[in-house]
Amino acid sequence: MNNSHAVVPNGIPLSKIHHAAFDAHLIGIDPDYRLHVSPQLRDQHDGPMLEALKRLQGVSVHLPKRPKDYPDRERLSVRFERFRAAY
Repeated sequence: MNNSHAVVPNGIPLSKIHHAAFDAHLIGIDPDYRLHVSPQLRDQHDGPMLEALKRLQGVSVHLPKRPKDYPDRERLSVRFERFRAAY
């Protein structure tokens, strides 16, 4: 399955810093729409931006009003497994 299709359920709007952290597997989103912070980040102490990222641990993603616009759980599952495999 190709997970890079440009369709609404494959998109998650992220800020530049969150997108970079997501791409680097420093934060992950599980299929239940909860955020996870890598142990690598949680164990560091380096200022307010890092502390803000660390506070995302366990937070639920804000979902669109229409369920058909939710991020696809299967795609999230594949991506989350890559996040977990990195640690």
